[in-house]
Amino acid sequence: MIIDAKNAVAGRLASAVVKKLLLGEKIVIINAEQAIMTGNPADIRNKYIAQKRRGSPFHGPFFPKKPEHILRRIIRGMLPYKKPKGRNAMRRLKVYYGFPKNLEARHVVVAEQSIREIRSRYMTIGELAKSLGWNQSV
Repeated sequence: MIIDAKNAVAGRLASAVVKKLLLGEKIVIINAEQAIMTGNPADIRNKYIAQKRRGSPFHGPFFPKKPEHILRRIIRGMLPYKKPKGRNAMRRLKVYYGFPKNLEARHVVVAEQSIREIRSRYMTIGELAKSLGWNQSV
């Protein structure tokens, strides 16, 4: 199943994806940088920057900068990833920045459950990644 994360609330999308992964489905998420996180953007940015500064740059803990890795980490947090069923579920998940050319001919499911009219403040995962030091050109 291919899911488009454009304008999807990241947490709602992640919880729906986790349920399907634990049932054994293979999931591909595209446009990870366009998923949104609701709340005050400054608070979200400060939370992730504090996480990034925690520990040692050589010994960890290590936190992702790329939008596809941030979304993958959100999903991992909802899985029992230290147990075999969680590890197997993570192997069935692929998350992509943008829309890969090898998936163009396949049917894409829009994350209907996650999309809603946003009345609160929000920021996209792409904006968060840029504030964490992600360089889009690389």
